[in-house]
Amino acid sequence: ICGIQHLERAGNRLTLFDSLYFCIVTFSTVGFGDVTPKIWPSKLLVVIMICVALVVLPIQFEQLAYLWMERQKSGGNYSRYRAQTEKHVVLCVSSLKIDLLMDFLNEFYAHPRLQDYYVVILCPTEMDAQVRRVLQIPMWSQRVIYLQGSALKDQDLLRAKMDNAEACFILSSRCEVDRTAADHQTILRAWAVKDFAPNCPLYVQILKPENKFHIKFADHVVCEEEFKYAMLALNCICPATSTLITLLVHTSRGHTAPWEAFRQLTGTKQTLNRESQQSPEQWQKMYGRCSGNEVYHINLEESTFFAEYEGKSFTYASFHAHKKFGVCLIGVRKEDNKNILLNPGPRYIMSSTDICFYINITKEENSAFKKQEKHRKNHESKLSYHGASRLPVHSIIASMGTVAIDLQDTGCRSGATLALPAEGGKEGRRPSIAPVLEVADSSSLHTCDLLSDQSEDETTPSDDEVSAGLEYAKGYPPYSPYIGSSPTFCHLLHEKVPFCCLRLDKGCQHNYYEDAKAYGFKNKLIIVAAETAGNGLYNFIVPLRAYYRPKKELNPIVLLLDNPPDMHFLDAICWFPMVYYMVGSIDNLDDLLRCGVTFAANMVVVDKESTMSAEEDYMADAKTIVNVQTLFRLFSSLSIITELTHPANMRFMQFRAKDCYSLALSKLEKKEREKGSNLAFMFRLPFAAGRVFSISMLDTLLYQSFVKDYMISITRLLLGLDTTPGSGFLCSMKITEEDLWIRTYARLYQKLCSSTGDIPIGVYRTESQKLTTSESQISISVEEWEDTKDTKDQFSCRGNHRNSTSSDQSDHPLLRRKSMQWARRLSRRAPRHSAKTAEKINQQRMNLYRRSERQELAELVKNRMKHLGLSPAGYDEMNDHQNTLSYILINPSPDTRLELNDIVYLIRPDPLTYVPNAGPSRKDSFCNTVGQDTREETQL
Repeated sequence: ICGIQHLERAGNRLTLFDSLYFCIVTFSTVGFGDVTPKIWPSKLLVVIMICVALVVLPIQFEQLAYLWMERQKSGGNYSRYRAQTEKHVVLCVSSLKIDLLMDFLNEFYAHPRLQDYYVVILCPTEMDAQVRRVLQIPMWSQRVIYLQGSALKDQDLLRAKMDNAEACFILSSRCEVDRTAADHQTILRAWAVKDFAPNCPLYVQILKPENKFHIKFADHVVCEEEFKYAMLALNCICPATSTLITLLVHTSRGHTAPWEAFRQLTGTKQTLNRESQQSPEQWQKMYGRCSGNEVYHINLEESTFFAEYEGKSFTYASFHAHKKFGVCLIGVRKEDNKNILLNPGPRYIMSSTDICFYINITKEENSAFKKQEKHRKNHESKLSYHGASRLPVHSIIASMGTVAIDLQDTGCRSGATLALPAEGGKEGRRPSIAPVLEVADSSSLHTCDLLSDQSEDETTPSDDEVSAGLEYAKGYPPYSPYIGSSPTFCHLLHEKVPFCCLRLDKGCQHNYYEDAKAYGFKNKLIIVAAETAGNGLYNFIVPLRAYYRPKKELNPIVLLLDNPPDMHFLDAICWFPMVYYMVGSIDNLDDLLRCGVTFAANMVVVDKESTMSAEEDYMADAKTIVNVQTLFRLFSSLSIITELTHPANMRFMQFRAKDCYSLALSKLEKKEREKGSNLAFMFRLPFAAGRVFSISMLDTLLYQSFVKDYMISITRLLLGLDTTPGSGFLCSMKITEEDLWIRTYARLYQKLCSSTGDIPIGVYRTESQKLTTSESQISISVEEWEDTKDTKDQFSCRGNHRNSTSSDQSDHPLLRRKSMQWARRLSRRAPRHSAKTAEKINQQRMNLYRRSERQELAELVKNRMKHLGLSPAGYDEMNDHQNTLSYILINPSPDTRLELNDIVYLIRPDPLTYVPNAGPSRKDSFCNTVGQDTREETQL
């Protein structure tokens, strides 16, 4: 510009503005021609400038475009002004998958008070196509910001404005084959964030328990293997514990059946489209409605539900709150104490400053009861009974069940059922239940209610126990495989078992047993199939050997490992009774038979780490699914509990291609997913029954702790990972025929609270489907064959029931072809038979033709057992669970009818709380201060 102006002083005498105009018009290739150089030096300068521009400008433009694209990939910066005026959280991950992203966003934004928060994602990898498409949706594009960067770089943390963040979530990559290396990366990220922003709350997910102590400074930590193995262990003694915990830690979105109960409870007039409410299946309606229950908290003095129970016992408050409002009070926390107590028992007196934790369909602040508080109090003041108990009239009537009350019903009882009170007075009087006392009476609530004197169990052991050396001690395990494990009071051996005796399938100088049958176990086995004996497996054993488990009910534990365990792990398990290991695989039928699969009550299949390297993410579960399907076909009576990496793959569990009922559930799942449900797979039969579990379903536990900081503590207490003195534990009881006099869930609640102080939180119900035999079990007699042939159309698929048609000729073409060839050969070679002989031949031919797949598999298993020298007597070939469905009812309504074989989940008070001077010192030594064993079963 200046050169043109200077040279043209001898020509047109251009001004500075004219020179600028000339350069822009020339280099933009417009060339109006109104301003031109007049002398040759100016023309020469323009030629030189054009040549230079043709070379330099394209390079500069390319660099600018590259910088712009890189900035787009890295996401730029999170605005400092926005960070100071708006709230945001940071999500740090090593690789971002679409499933992980949607689980986090759905759970995080499910809470109303988090709608204005921004989510900043800090990830070292480039955003993939699926994540990019999701983040372009207007719903997320305004609230989610993706930054490509590393948490180990202060520049990237500064870009994410970590020092202004409300929280930082650091997640491990569970899809890595080397999970230890993934934990090391997580630890470094946590250290880097803590160093850069010391005041930012940390929410960390770790995989291996031995790495947990490195991030002890974090505000909230979830160790995957700890939770996984503890949950799988409780699944063996409390069925479907994994489903119970999963439903409790998920937030209901309102697209499924839980909103029906929410609408009825809160008085909401909003009409919602609810698939499960429209379903003709009654179990889906009940299961879906109860699945909306979550854990909430409130201060007692501010609560409408619990304020009136100040100065009353915990069990009294829990029972009456459930009777009046349908809420289940499960725990408290004192104002001056950080420890949460689950069901502290009837001796605990409620204080106005206590924080109450309860299970309900919605929190109290959102309920219609809050709005109607004044009206309710006025109504109760008119109905109140001004006697010694100060109970409202309707409360007294409900608690009695009848006009008469047996006040002596709270005494100690012996027996394994809900004892039926002796009838007196008028004939035909219905059994009554004692009222729940406001304050525990020491004369009516004895220690035997909680620590019964099992003289035959411990004081005077039987001759068999003495000869077998089954006298156990109670104490803390002397050796823990990793730092940071919570000490748990357990059943232990007086002396540790030699390592050679831990091997189930090989004899040694101490015993000569080489298979599970030879040991002669009284209780059925629990088999765990895993790839390696990681330290997390220790958390599978501890809950099954806890001191409150009756030792006569302890199940032998067999670890079926692909790789031999190391000495450190054997040191940890050699103190526990009846724990064995065997090197083998579930791929091998001989290994399964040797480890006692035919005598097992439960088979736990843990997902293998080596399968994580599958090219397609969802194929990581392929080997586990096929192996479990083989087990399901070979041992149909076996209860199999499976862990999967991806929850979407649970639809392949116990897969039947011609099952109309499962296909109907598949359509239901698709509709629920289209509506945005967080748990679209909840109606799948294996998940509802607690037979399949994915640890990724517990990711929401970490996300939910941002709003509910107590959820991790409560979950650890329920699973037995933490043992706080005075806090109860999760157990279960079965409803038998002798218990059906209780009739309803409300009366059961009262009976438990008034006699033992147990708090019920849900019911596991198994129903028999009105189905005929499934396709894999078709085996009919020759006499019935003609009738079956004539009426086969009557057995076709109806409604949502399973396809139960008998196998046609296409089901077994090879068998039919062989049988027909065999029959034709007989007809050609043999002379004309008599009618009796012909009928016999026809019967043999039909038996061969109708032989089912189930019978073929049974023959295979029995032949292998005979080959291994095992008796096939224990192989139950036809008793299976294919014609039953099971589901969970969390905190059902008080008028829910109890059914035979219902399993009730209980939170039982800590027995040691009521034993004078029985608090054992917390050290790694045997402790025999408790001379009494817990009850074998629920004693009411």
